[in-house]
Amino acid sequence: MRELAGRVAALDPEAGAALRVIAYFDELAGHPAGLGSVVRGAAFLAGCPARLVDDARHLRIRIGPDGVPLDAREPVLACWPAQDLTPGGGARLLLERERPASVLDAVILERAAAVARTVLERTRGRAAPDDPAWVEVLIDGHAAEHERRAAAARLGLTGPARAIAVHGEAARVQPMPPGGGPADPGVPAGRRAGIGVTVPVLDLPASWESARTALRFTAAGGEHDPGPRLVHAGDLGTLTALAAAIHPGTPPPADVDALRRAAVAAPWMLATLDTVVTAPSLRAAAGVLHVHHSTLQARLGQASGLLGWDVTEPPGRLRLHLALIARRLHRNELT
Repeated sequence: MRELAGRVAALDPEAGAALRVIAYFDELAGHPAGLGSVVRGAAFLAGCPARLVDDARHLRIRIGPDGVPLDAREPVLACWPAQDLTPGGGARLLLERERPASVLDAVILERAAAVARTVLERTRGRAAPDDPAWVEVLIDGHAAEHERRAAAARLGLTGPARAIAVHGEAARVQPMPPGGGPADPGVPAGRRAGIGVTVPVLDLPASWESARTALRFTAAGGEHDPGPRLVHAGDLGTLTALAAAIHPGTPPPADVDALRRAAVAAPWMLATLDTVVTAPSLRAAAGVLHVHHSTLQARLGQASGLLGWDVTEPPGRLRLHLALIARRLHRNELT
């Protein structure tokens, strides 16, 4: 379907875009998607906030085109393009656009609504006990408490647990062992993941939000994207304030631009700088990088000249560490 969409787009861009929408939601329907994933996909494809409103189930989900949840208490406008999920309009999917629906808007609404109906039947109706979509109900702060209790029962969760956000995968919930001791999050090798804080089972929406935030602090690892693949939300502390201020939709901080320019100048730059701010000493950093101490000093001298501040002194290394973190936050979307 994706290949066909590309061919059709060369002849008719609007038809090609419609086929890409169909392919997107067909793929989503083939996975245990939740309502949040459906609304997020509609917002992304439409390029405007999307909202699901189900008054009978006291369910309201509102997500922006950047994937960030928005306040669903804002009033709904009658002029917004909408698609009913149930007869009579008790449940609707809406695109927050103050103009008549385009052909593409209509396709997005129709396909998204079809998937949303299926999810509602599974998760708010007669779902199988082991359906992974129950996880989405459990971490959904918009779901009613009785729905989250039912989801927890279906999943066999009774005690403290934590949410795990793995890049490119569905949400996970992990029960914690008695006593709150360490537990292996079971993240596949090479995957980036954010580990949420441990909470009572009904507070898992808060753990999920902390896991999504932690995921933004992760990196792929390696020379071109150094940094941790696994980040625990409980270790971030006041760094979470940076996540609220820096995201892909904001202009990059000046120090992030400086890092980008420096990385172009030397292929070793980012890996060297990340090692310097995470190692206990410069000599230890040289050992990790397998270079002589004098070689590392020369590299840091070059880096200081390119960045515009001295990275060999503690204040400069702190500034560098924050710049590297800001680089990840500016690049990484919420999942």
